[in-house]
Amino acid sequence: MLFPVDIRFKLIAIAPQIFVRDANGTLLAFVRQKLLKLKEDVIVYGDAEGARPLYRIRADRIIDIGGRYTITDTATASAHPIGSVRQRGLRTFWRAHYEIELDGQPAFTVREESVWVRILDSVFGQIPIAGALTGYVFHAAYRVTNVATGQDVVRLVKQPALFEGRFLLESLAPLSSNEERLLLLSCMMILLLERQRS
Repeated sequence: MLFPVDIRFKLIAIAPQIFVRDANGTLLAFVRQKLLKLKEDVIVYGDAEGARPLYRIRADRIIDIGGRYTITDTATASAHPIGSVRQRGLRTFWRAHYEIELDGQPAFTVREESVWVRILDSVFGQIPIAGALTGYVFHAAYRVTNVATGQDVVRLVKQPALFEGRFLLESLAPLSSNEERLLLLSCMMILLLERQRS
């Protein structure tokens, strides 16, 4: 995967849509989130038409608090889990805090860098004229840290954009291709959850 990875949310759409492209502009993933679902169930496609499902991300409960979202590789016949994302309970209400798990054990943590950016973005986002400009002023950022080494491995940063949400996933340390895949899918799910919170 070529970094930085560009993640774009189409804001003017009936159902939220996400397009993920690498540094060369190659489409890595597409998501069209289903509306009115009690339990999160996200299908990640390898094409913009939604004809080639690659992964499925499913919640283990209806209520988000402390929920676990299991990521399954559906492109293979075995459809085996590759990892999961778990919210860190009530701590997530104040500042985003997630764990990315491998085999049920925490492998990475994801933390929001500044709670004040979230608060200001949320407050000004409610004001009609100011809401259109918050995407140019307040830029949420998240750091993903390797639990074993304590090293930051990727950083997810909101970018200025009008009529869409745009994030860049930047590499900070070498990762295996399986780790890159797990972190990309986890960050996509985290962004979907964080968009619902704000």
